[in-house]
Amino acid sequence: MRAALRGARRVLPAGSRETVRERLDRLVAEAPAAYDLDDWTDFYGNDDGIIGELERRTADALGTEAAVFFPTGTMAQQVALRCWAGRTGNATVAGHPLSHMEVHEGDAWAVVSGLRMVHPTHAPRPPTAAEIYDLPEPFGSLALELPLREAGFVLPTWDELTATVEAARDREAVVHFDGARLWECGPHFGRPLPEIAALADSVYVSFYKSLGGISGAALAGTEDFADEARAWQHRYGGRLFQQWPTALAALAGLDRELPRLPEYVAHAKVVARALGEGLAEAGVPWFRVHPGVPHTHQFQVWLPHPPELLNEAVVHQAEQTGTALFRDWAEPGPAGPPGVAMTELTVGAGALDWTEEDIRSATGEFVDFVRRAGGSEAEGRGES
Repeated sequence: MRAALRGARRVLPAGSRETVRERLDRLVAEAPAAYDLDDWTDFYGNDDGIIGELERRTADALGTEAAVFFPTGTMAQQVALRCWAGRTGNATVAGHPLSHMEVHEGDAWAVVSGLRMVHPTHAPRPPTAAEIYDLPEPFGSLALELPLREAGFVLPTWDELTATVEAARDREAVVHFDGARLWECGPHFGRPLPEIAALADSVYVSFYKSLGGISGAALAGTEDFADEARAWQHRYGGRLFQQWPTALAALAGLDRELPRLPEYVAHAKVVARALGEGLAEAGVPWFRVHPGVPHTHQFQVWLPHPPELLNEAVVHQAEQTGTALFRDWAEPGPAGPPGVAMTELTVGAGALDWTEEDIRSATGEFVDFVRRAGGSEAEGRGES
């Protein structure tokens, strides 16, 4: 699939893999506009150079007093919640069972940091204020993933979010935003990033999700929170000797991608609508584009076929037509129904020149390749 996608003339979803040479070439091309290359490399995260510049620019973008750079989001999340557990005297965190911390971090919050998680809801959406009020036990912090990726990159409304935050405050808890993808939430809320971040006591953001960096994350909040976060960053092994390539790529991403995210979010709505229309016109008996109107520039597509068959169709469409409509398809997890697959679609700069007709036409082609792959599979099993 990787070879087929690299050979395609047009690829709708963002997120292509690069060779080391390609990534280095891109960094060299973007670096001069992002930072003074005659400055020194960083030394254990010293804040008077490139790391400090990234932290200051992140804090400015989010409207917070300070920000602290971390090599990974998993470390940043643990440090934030560990700080709040110490300050509140309560190691219980209210979070969602579909959150990144629960699904993708190997229970680090519990095994490494000694925290405990309770769930206000199991519904595939952020918790409501009523659910926060109804939690039967005290909790020290509320962790909200914005957007909630595993549920389809979904967000609450602004009124729902502010009510949920107020409910946590009424329960004498602090609020932490798992905002790896917070950068693209402004259009949905109709608010600038500083106003969104101001709702929380701490905010985690990623530099490679949405911004196209190499890796890295930041925690943002007050100066005193940042000071404590730096102490725990050291204890967790986050003071790497040099991190300037990561910081340089993050600065370039803030320059290049952050201003364009509203454009991507707007076009994602066009793409989602055209995909739904194309699947319906092609006579697909069941499908789901979720959310039907995306909340960010990312959404899910579900089809009633095993992922292996759909991935075969992706490869054949890319190889034979030069067009790639999707990337990897996968089973929707242990709770998902058998014979159904899901893919995530991210709309970036490469998708902006795709018209609705382009998408509907490519969707019809893709369905044809799915049917051919399904026929070949049936013949291989001896079915008629």
